[in-house]
Amino acid sequence: MRAGPKSTGAERVSRGIAVSTVLRHRPIGVARFATLLCLVTATAGAQVGVPDAPLEEIQVTATRRPAAAAEVSAALSLIDREVLRGQKLTTDALAAQPGVFLQQTTPGQGAAIVRGLKGSEVLHMVDGMRMNNAIFRNAPTQYLALVSPASVERIEVLRGSPSSLYGSDAVGGVVQVINRIPEFDGASIGLRREFGMSFDTAEEQRSIYGSLDAGTDQLAMLVSANYLETGNRRTGGGDTVRPSGYSAQAFRAAVALTPDEDRLWLFDLQHGRQPETPRVDELVPGFGQTEPAAEEFFFAPNERNFLHIRHDRKNAWLGASWRFDLGWQEIVDDRRTRDFGSDVRRLEDNASRLLGASVTASGEHARGGWVVGSEFYHDDVSSRREELNLTTGEQQMVQSRFPDGSSADQAAVFANSDFRIGDRQSLSGGLRYTIVNVDLAATGMSPSANVDIDDFSADLGWQLALNDSTRLVANAGFGFRAPNVFDLGTLGERPGNRFNIPNANLESEDIIQFDLGIRHANDRYSASLVAWQFHYDNRLVSVLTGATTPGGRDVVQTRNRASADLWGFEAELGASFGNRLLANLVLNYTRGDQDDGSGSDEPADRVPPLNGRFVVDYLLTDDWVLTPYVLFAGKQDRLSARDANDSRIDPDGTDGWATINIAADWQPDDRWSLRFRASNLFDEQYRVHGSGIDAPGLNLGIDFRYLW
Repeated sequence: MRAGPKSTGAERVSRGIAVSTVLRHRPIGVARFATLLCLVTATAGAQVGVPDAPLEEIQVTATRRPAAAAEVSAALSLIDREVLRGQKLTTDALAAQPGVFLQQTTPGQGAAIVRGLKGSEVLHMVDGMRMNNAIFRNAPTQYLALVSPASVERIEVLRGSPSSLYGSDAVGGVVQVINRIPEFDGASIGLRREFGMSFDTAEEQRSIYGSLDAGTDQLAMLVSANYLETGNRRTGGGDTVRPSGYSAQAFRAAVALTPDEDRLWLFDLQHGRQPETPRVDELVPGFGQTEPAAEEFFFAPNERNFLHIRHDRKNAWLGASWRFDLGWQEIVDDRRTRDFGSDVRRLEDNASRLLGASVTASGEHARGGWVVGSEFYHDDVSSRREELNLTTGEQQMVQSRFPDGSSADQAAVFANSDFRIGDRQSLSGGLRYTIVNVDLAATGMSPSANVDIDDFSADLGWQLALNDSTRLVANAGFGFRAPNVFDLGTLGERPGNRFNIPNANLESEDIIQFDLGIRHANDRYSASLVAWQFHYDNRLVSVLTGATTPGGRDVVQTRNRASADLWGFEAELGASFGNRLLANLVLNYTRGDQDDGSGSDEPADRVPPLNGRFVVDYLLTDDWVLTPYVLFAGKQDRLSARDANDSRIDPDGTDGWATINIAADWQPDDRWSLRFRASNLFDEQYRVHGSGIDAPGLNLGIDFRYLW
């Protein structure tokens, strides 16, 4: 991890980086250009049946063990740390990735919609531990934005249902953030220092970050911190949305002990906080509204604290590699709200405290590899709500958003393996048994309740190498999502001018998924196309009860009422032209239909439109890379009844849009670099479908980084 000379393409190829991971819609930087060019022009030689395929560009999410991305049948996107450079939020790097659509209810937050599914329908993980907790919504959630991008090594997005490895919540896929582990070569003490700043105009962003790594090959540590502040967002055409500014702080400290090459101890502390983030769609009149829904709506604060201990042991008992993880996560979701026209302010304190432990063993057999493991999570929920009359000064405790003192437990055992069949085919598959228990505390509106769910989930994958550069892949799986405390016991405001009441009589959702794809990589280009389908039964949806609150919100309740079918495709094409030009195209399409339980079909909820990106990276000189790129989305007018009633979404549909953007990277030496950005060059006014605020208008930015 010491600062050193720029890596060469040959060096990186020898470390086995998969071609499909190299082309991104963000600027790539001068130091990486030669690397990526060499990768694209090299044959992606990882063949089915080759036991010594390089593993240095490893992924762990699709297999829970190190494996080259090209060896995995599942659809996988790898987003490296260069893409995260200059991003306000970690979630920003997910925009326009294959199979992923990024929704943003308000600045300071971002939610990945993976193959049309979102929130608790997608498993979010950090460093191998579950982030999803008992208060995760089955709608866009803001918590992944609390993970700082400052020390992220990469993000892995697994599209589809990896049922045997992850169980409940992983019905749409897995988004895993993997943070950098400090490491050095040699016995002498080494240092790695990084400092950076970033600015932009559309949101008046000011950010600063720094990190320090120090240590030897046996003991290394890192400390990193960053601070971000934005003003109100200027949208296309010159309008400014008030209030929409926020600030964020983050800190991380980690120590890695490696007594020898077969052992690792990692001790990690992570902290992220947004002191006061406005919920813009509640504070600004939306579609169909003449007045905003709220006078006040602030997340004050949202906070994440994470303690993690890991022990890796290679070549241990039974000749396997073992991993032990113990983690504790606290999510704080406090709120300050007041309905429009009301003189009653509500102050909420909500928190989830999640304790998790897992153990996995993995190894190789004559025809492939295997992994077995078990995990256990216990989650405690605390929640309180107080009302303050601003006119009289009277204070009183009222029913909390969640039943205070509720808890949720999840335990599972699983096994997964892959097998090479001859020189051209391989199969992978696994089975998992999961037990979920949710204990709802009694409230003034509902008695205590206990919900027990146990179920099996499984998946199967197949690969066929048609030749050295082309392979077919297919995957199938069935899984479930168990209801959590949010589904069962929420009392309070929901987006779209709704008010949710509890329902303790819920069952798990069931899903069956299939996908079929083709991948090709030769000496000049790489391409992939995946078609997929989900069938969802017992789907949890918000159902109108016919009642309204005194403030005019529609009263809804979550019920197992719907079934849904979603399908679509994901396409990616990357190519090199000569020694100076790289190009990349991504195209995503999703379509969904839902039966709300009445026997009539309607479009599925919050389905993204056709969307994607087109990027060109051009090496001007040895010091300059120029990156023009286009981001685009089609019109989405296939709306569910819930979409049409959501103040964030135009009931006539969200218009299509395209933006032209350009970035330039300048790296005059090995230590420092500058990135210049100009996005939405024609100052288009548009809204990303499902978002609660228009996108930024013309935005000029600069990122500075110094490494020594």
